[in-house]
Amino acid sequence: MNWHPSGKSSHSLTLRGIAGVLALMATAVWSRADEVVLSNGDKLTGKIGTVSGDVMKFTSPALGDISIKLANVKSYSTDAPATLETKGRQFTTGTIKQADAMQVTTTDGKTLLYGELRQINPPLVAWTGSVVANGTLNRGNSNNEGLGISANAMLRRDTPENDDRFTLGGAYNFQRTGRGSAAFDTTDNLAASVKYDDFFTEKFYGYADAGYYHDRIAALNYRLTPGVGIGYQWFERKDFHFNTEAGVSYLYQNYRGAPVEQNTAYRLAYHVDKALNDKVLVFHDVEYIAPFRFGQSNRYVLSADLGIRANLTKSFFTEAKVIYQRNDHPVPGTLKDDLSYLLGVGWQF
Repeated sequence: MNWHPSGKSSHSLTLRGIAGVLALMATAVWSRADEVVLSNGDKLTGKIGTVSGDVMKFTSPALGDISIKLANVKSYSTDAPATLETKGRQFTTGTIKQADAMQVTTTDGKTLLYGELRQINPPLVAWTGSVVANGTLNRGNSNNEGLGISANAMLRRDTPENDDRFTLGGAYNFQRTGRGSAAFDTTDNLAASVKYDDFFTEKFYGYADAGYYHDRIAALNYRLTPGVGIGYQWFERKDFHFNTEAGVSYLYQNYRGAPVEQNTAYRLAYHVDKALNDKVLVFHDVEYIAPFRFGQSNRYVLSADLGIRANLTKSFFTEAKVIYQRNDHPVPGTLKDDLSYLLGVGWQF
């Protein structure tokens, strides 16, 4: 081992030198971080994510991923270019020199009022969705078993090239009651849907969709409902979505032991979901389809749901949902209304 006049080894000096270089590098990276100054004077350094509505997504080395209300932000700035999208879907890129809840100024001197912006740093395009499973099993005086599974996925693209949305959905539910040869099925239905929305403006969009529904207990071999129409996105925020739709559908119904029904129909629908906090979400959907033909307005079909979802972890949740189905002109021997209560657990991505 080599010794210096100071009595310290060369290895020790080398290690200290490396540590010093690493410390300088960390300091340089830290000094280049985005900065948020809160109304109370506190400063946060890290990475500014999507800024939309009145909420900023922020990643801090110490705090992790957090959401900050702009009402609590005095100012913020970025150390690298950010993507700014106006409500007219014009995109610009620039490093934010000074911004608050009123306006944003970039280092190249451009100033935009916050009311003109739709969002800053739009989220990365990725599929989101969930899978939910529910089941029942009783043995004894009550003897039944049931299984249900549903899944949905959505791709929302909001880029300079595309402003559209793909939605896929499906569900299957089955229940049987009784013992041995006396057992009988009480539920057996399958649903699937596909939908594409193309946004003309920030709020208006056109859609094309197709739905499939089968219910063996209700004697429905299958129902097909392809259609097109227009929609209006009243709210599209991280914590609140609400849209309404109107269009034309082709209503094709094939019932067991009955003639096939084919009608051109009109479709009305809406969807709403609201996050009550960072763990609880409520949602509601309605779809109404009725023939255009005079005198057949009583042949409409209606589907609706109402539910609440509570997060258990970042990826897993529990869900309670009520599903209502109505065929106002059923075949003989079947009822107009079906009502289901489902309680399940799910995984979201």
